[in-house]
Amino acid sequence: MKFDMQVPILGFEDIKEVTLEKIDDIFMKMQSSNNKYVSFTMIDPFVLREYDFEISDNIQKMLEINDDSNIIILNIVLIQTPIEESVVNFIAPIVFNTDNNKAAQIILQETLTYNVAEKISSFLKK
Repeated sequence: MKFDMQVPILGFEDIKEVTLEKIDDIFMKMQSSNNKYVSFTMIDPFVLREYDFEISDNIQKMLEINDDSNIIILNIVLIQTPIEESVVNFIAPIVFNTDNNKAAQIILQETLTYNVAEKISSFLKK
């Protein structure tokens, strides 16, 4: 599925369109449509933790999000070996509106709740 980036990915401002491809129930691949060398592994944050934030009115308007919209929220993950050492960026989720194929990265305020680099292992039950 292709998405038009309404708000660019931090550090990758030239990426205007991406494709989203399911890897499994937890991971997805986000690939730049105009640069085959740029791709990101994405993770469903809700499988790891409680994750809650407000989508600003400005972003809701850009993505045309309303109460009936079908959205996907994913976070960029830096894959490591073993997989439990992989690091998730919870500060900059990407919101995808699957109804109109628009997407935007949101930069959350840094809080004690979410960090820019959290290991997956810290969310696994011991």
